[in-house]
Amino acid sequence: MKFEKILNPVDGSEHSIHATKSAIELAKQFNSKVVLLHCHSRFPVVLSEPYFQQAINEIMKTSEELVEPFENILKESGVDYEVRIIEGLPGTSIADIARLEKMDLIVMGSRGVSNFEGLFLGSVAHQVLHKSECPVFIVK
Repeated sequence: MKFEKILNPVDGSEHSIHATKSAIELAKQFNSKVVLLHCHSRFPVVLSEPYFQQAINEIMKTSEELVEPFENILKESGVDYEVRIIEGLPGTSIADIARLEKMDLIVMGSRGVSNFEGLFLGSVAHQVLHKSECPVFIVK
């Protein structure tokens, strides 16, 4: 089995950090590219200008700040990587991106920022497991 493209969704949690480190190890073994993905909340649709653009700028700034430590880990590792920041619900968006970009593997944390969303497995990880067409590697 060959994993040329590994999708690594992150949300800033400790589980995401472990997942990124696991994605790096797999990328080194298989000479893969890692695609770092962050799904941010939806842009507000009820605001008018200039507030709408200010809200978008704030969401993007927060997303870029969240992704930065993960990018630094990837840079230090020397693996080939790309970054995607998209709008949408993570459980659906992760599976959609994996399908659209023909990912060979998804490496993600078992839980997100909140440990209370799922009983045994985080709700996003659970959704991705059921919606994804490629293998999913869940990291604690």
